[in-house]
Amino acid sequence: MTKQLGIRICLALLFLLYPFMVYAGLAFFDPRWLILLLLASAGARLLGGKFPRRVMLLWPAAAIVAALITLFSATDTGLLLYPVLVNAVFLCLFMWSYLQPPSIIELIAQKTDPDLPPSGVVYTRKVTLVWCVFFLLNGLISLFTLFQSREQWILYNGFISYILMGLLMGGEWLVRQGVKKRNAGA
Repeated sequence: MTKQLGIRICLALLFLLYPFMVYAGLAFFDPRWLILLLLASAGARLLGGKFPRRVMLLWPAAAIVAALITLFSATDTGLLLYPVLVNAVFLCLFMWSYLQPPSIIELIAQKTDPDLPPSGVVYTRKVTLVWCVFFLLNGLISLFTLFQSREQWILYNGFISYILMGLLMGGEWLVRQGVKKRNAGA
């Protein structure tokens, strides 16, 4: 394993474990101390992200907003709001890329297929819209969990949302295989 891959794995784990670390940290620390965890998680995402740098600048903005809410309210609200803000950032990024092509999904697809056919571009635009709906619904559910018990917040934001994201990725991969076969046979 290369050093760079090891760093990327550590950064991804920091991001993925954020909800669990916040949940555990709130039992022992003032929420304002956990701002450091929030900023480290956002920084990890910024450093380890696969999206273009100019696109990823919204990520630290979301973390700063969450940190300021926590700092000035002296409550855990900003820390718990962070998953909502992350979904809002992704929704904005994906929707912007849909309205101002090429879409993020198209850019990712072009990395493996630089000569993406017109049917592929149409498909990636549809997938971009599917992800927009996902981020909208996921963000709304994350917002709902803010007003539930902390156990429900961690269950959804630290587990269920990742499962749903994985299911969407896997489902999209299966659909893509069918679309490729159909287009190859046409």
